[in-house]
Amino acid sequence: MRLACAIVLVVGLSLPAKAQEERGWSFSGSFSGSSNTDGIVMKTDPTLGYTFSSHFQTYAGVPFYFVNMSSTAPTTGTASTGSGFVNGIGNAFLGGRLDVGGDELKYSSTLELTAPTGDKSKGFTTGRATADWTNRFSYKMDAFTPFGSAGLANTVSDTKFFVRPFTSLGMVVHFEGGGTYDFSRYVYVSGSAYGVRGMGEQTIISRLLKRGTTGGTPTGTRKRQVFETQAQTVTTSDAANDHGMSGWFGVSPNRGVDLHIGYTRSIAYDFNTLFFGVGFRVGK
Repeated sequence: MRLACAIVLVVGLSLPAKAQEERGWSFSGSFSGSSNTDGIVMKTDPTLGYTFSSHFQTYAGVPFYFVNMSSTAPTTGTASTGSGFVNGIGNAFLGGRLDVGGDELKYSSTLELTAPTGDKSKGFTTGRATADWTNRFSYKMDAFTPFGSAGLANTVSDTKFFVRPFTSLGMVVHFEGGGTYDFSRYVYVSGSAYGVRGMGEQTIISRLLKRGTTGGTPTGTRKRQVFETQAQTVTTSDAANDHGMSGWFGVSPNRGVDLHIGYTRSIAYDFNTLFFGVGFRVGK
């Protein structure tokens, strides 16, 4: 009886200590970019986070964009093309993530909210608050880990493999499915297919075109999208629709650093995009 009481006492005292060890602040950030025939869109997003436990954490930050439209993409109006980078802050974001599962099967649910802190004339905001709720599953099978995600949002968000050339306001559903293969503890390859489907009216604001400019006369046989022809437009759900596939190669020297480079093919936009990313995390 005394032994049982002692075990209960030790366990009871150790639980708060363990929870206390898991709590704490962290600082993370990434620098990512996408390059295609329209130009280069890059962003950096320093993020401050607080971990409450191994199952829940919150975070907040402000992205900063760098956009350089291709000199081969014609425009008309007051802005010239190929004249250097346009930069500015985007929408400040606040999020929370719930993680459950073990070493093999994992599930996470993330809700991210943004405030309209960006410059609308540069396409870095729609001028409205947005929300994105994403649910993700993964299952580790030795060196291979298949994963899938599905979400609901009122904007088409940037992803790890596509810093989008526009921002939007309108309901969408988005999903992704793929897998990661670990060659070693530090090197991996990944691939996935993704889709975005708009619902109802969509406001599309181009990050490539300033206010007062249009996309000019199209060249070639490729059909141009609304964000390539108009600085801002209100249109149907089709403008937000996208689907395609991606593949990337990554190196993680340790748990706090990730470097990756890859290729994505947007079938709906007829884009071939090269992308890269460098990320780090320090703290809990």
